[in-house]
Amino acid sequence: MSNAAANLVALNTIVRREIVRIMRIWTQTLIPPAITMTLYFVIFGKLIGSRIGTIEGGYTYMQYIVPGLVMMSIITNSYGNISSSFFGAKFSRAVEEMLVSPMPNWVILLGYVAGAVARGLVVGLLVLLIALFFTSLHVAHPLVTFASVLLGSTIFSLAGFVNAVYAKKFDDIALVPTFVLTPLTYLGGVFYSVNMLAEPWQAISRINPILYMVNAFRFGVLGISDVRIGVAFAVMLAFVVALSIVALQLLRRGVGLRS
Repeated sequence: MSNAAANLVALNTIVRREIVRIMRIWTQTLIPPAITMTLYFVIFGKLIGSRIGTIEGGYTYMQYIVPGLVMMSIITNSYGNISSSFFGAKFSRAVEEMLVSPMPNWVILLGYVAGAVARGLVVGLLVLLIALFFTSLHVAHPLVTFASVLLGSTIFSLAGFVNAVYAKKFDDIALVPTFVLTPLTYLGGVFYSVNMLAEPWQAISRINPILYMVNAFRFGVLGISDVRIGVAFAVMLAFVVALSIVALQLLRRGVGLRS
């Protein structure tokens, strides 16, 4: 068997294992985010949104926050999936077996990232379907929508991978989502336009990578954005490249993986 064929088999094995894991515990991986987002739609979209009326671009507040909530669910689930899955593999010493095998590091990384992205996409689609029960949506730019979802999910899958590499116990997995990911998400323009903020908060918000992901996705769905789309995609691509390099270097050096 050639190296390319062997790598393809290895990649397929990791991805299939991750997807089977997601579906086996679907009550933990798919149902909770659906319930959480439904509550967001009811409380923020219906109750508060009915008092706000229309917002930027003539859209209702419900329509405006749907892209942000969908992206928020994609980000958190992509991050959570790979951080818990890879740390579990590290805890059980399964990672050591992969590292000593002929499997290249990029195959290991791509397999875990693909599994996390798959969960993010499934959860995002589920949340989007739930949103249609509350409001009507017309996707303005399908390619931009898909590209922003794919890049956003990949970024936080890679970030979750890095977190899992450095984590020494299960509590370490929860630190970043609680103290970094959640604040960045809420300050990323999910519930409001960044243009509504006064300085210096508007300038501070523009260094938040989630702002660019949310607005790229919002542009794809609604056709409006607080940032230039070219800039948004440049930022996302830069994060994908940088985090990929970091993750591959960590695997190559065996940081936190070899005992």
